[in-house]
Amino acid sequence: MTDAIRTEAVVKDFGKLRALDHVSIEIEQGELFFLLGGSGCGKTTLLRCIAGLEEPTEGKVFFGDEDVTRLPAHKREAAMVFQSYALWPHMSVGQNIAFGLEERKVPKPEIKERVEEVLKMVRMEGFEKRGIDQMSGGQQQRVSLARALVVRPKCLLLDEPLSNLDAQLRLEMRSEIRRIVKENDLTGVYVTHDQEEALSMADRLAVMDSGRVVQVGTPQEVYRNPNCSYVAEFIGETNLLEGKVKGKGSNGSVEVETAAGVVAGRLTVDDWKPGAGEQATVAVRPEALKVVDADGAMKGWIAETVYLGDLIQYRVVTDSGVELQVAEMNPHVVREAGEDTIGIEVNREDVVVLKY
Repeated sequence: MTDAIRTEAVVKDFGKLRALDHVSIEIEQGELFFLLGGSGCGKTTLLRCIAGLEEPTEGKVFFGDEDVTRLPAHKREAAMVFQSYALWPHMSVGQNIAFGLEERKVPKPEIKERVEEVLKMVRMEGFEKRGIDQMSGGQQQRVSLARALVVRPKCLLLDEPLSNLDAQLRLEMRSEIRRIVKENDLTGVYVTHDQEEALSMADRLAVMDSGRVVQVGTPQEVYRNPNCSYVAEFIGETNLLEGKVKGKGSNGSVEVETAAGVVAGRLTVDDWKPGAGEQATVAVRPEALKVVDADGAMKGWIAETVYLGDLIQYRVVTDSGVELQVAEMNPHVVREAGEDTIGIEVNREDVVVLKY
């Protein structure tokens, strides 16, 4: 059995609720693949179908060329890491990690050797005899990872594993999880609602909404080239301006008449060729907008300034009354809120024109 994972038109119904609606994805061997979306989008249900903890109502799940749709979870060579850690408090660290091997009747000397091996892997050497109640949240998550890794799975399935940790620990564990997946040539499937987590860790990601996969790509592809306003808004911050197509601009761009004025941008969907008068949505990231002196393409005034050290966030109101979020990295000048007219510029390469 190889480590690649594929779902074909997977449907999962819970009574009248359709949690997954014909989901087809391909995850490559050795890839760290993220399932990303808001609450109730179906990402955890899809992970549980891959793990064998849920059986699809329709469709198939493959590990390599093998159809594992009806195969029990313990025969799938996949290990799951849960949000809650799911550790036994009455057992030591070593006993928690060894449990899966004992269930598999692995000889005791080999169990000892493999427990030591995975503790080294998660950088917790010498912690075998510690009690779980003596562990911090980050340490408990490492024990949970070690318990999953000790059975030598080919696939590691992670369900929001960092959501219970504080901000600093989350940052540390991001790089640790990616390191463990890559050093052990595992195929990792990781569920999260945290866009920053997905962007910083994933090889590729799938954005889900209402039980469907909306877009799949690398973090850079999905961030720079969203295929709809849902993706543009969900992955990072964005300004969305509705309008009507005015016509073609230079260098293959499309001009859209919005309440903030005419904005030129690029298309990200190959099979959509909008005509004049057609409804369209313009998406532009706050960091793509630049506050300049009053001769900019759009004019307005700064309604609010938020200084964050490495970043300034401006809330700008244009002359037509449209609010725009603007972010400036490494600011040398702080512009205070006031009535003075400023200009806003943007490179058309940083503007995306969407159908919906």
